[in-house]
Amino acid sequence: MQLPSTFEALVEEANGLKLYKKLIIQLNKDLLYANVDLQFDDEVLPTSLKLILQEEVYNLIQNKFNEYLNFLYIVDVAEAKVKTLDGSDAIKLSEDITFLILQREWQKVWYRAKFS
Repeated sequence: MQLPSTFEALVEEANGLKLYKKLIIQLNKDLLYANVDLQFDDEVLPTSLKLILQEEVYNLIQNKFNEYLNFLYIVDVAEAKVKTLDGSDAIKLSEDITFLILQREWQKVWYRAKFS
C-alpha cells in the first residue's frame, strides 16, 4: 500500500473508495480508547476534521504530554516517523503529528476494507 503523502490526497482517496466515514469511526474509536475528550460527527468536513484534531493534538502536546503519548500509542503511529519531525515549533509539530495520525488511521481502514 502506498500511503498518501498529503492530507488532500488522503481525503481524496478515502472519498474515492467511500471509506471516509469509516476513517472517522476509526479515529473516534481510538480517541475514546485513549481517553481523549473529542469525538467527530460522521459528516464532519475534512478541513474541520484536520483543524479540530490538530488543535487537540497541540493541546495534548502543551498540557497533557502523557495523554498525547498514550494517544500516539493507541493509534500506533510509528515512533521512527515521530522522531524525524522537528519539535522546535509546536504548531508545525502538531500539524505534522495530525497528518501521521490520520495517515495511520487511514492505513487501518484501508487494510480492513481490502482484506475483509
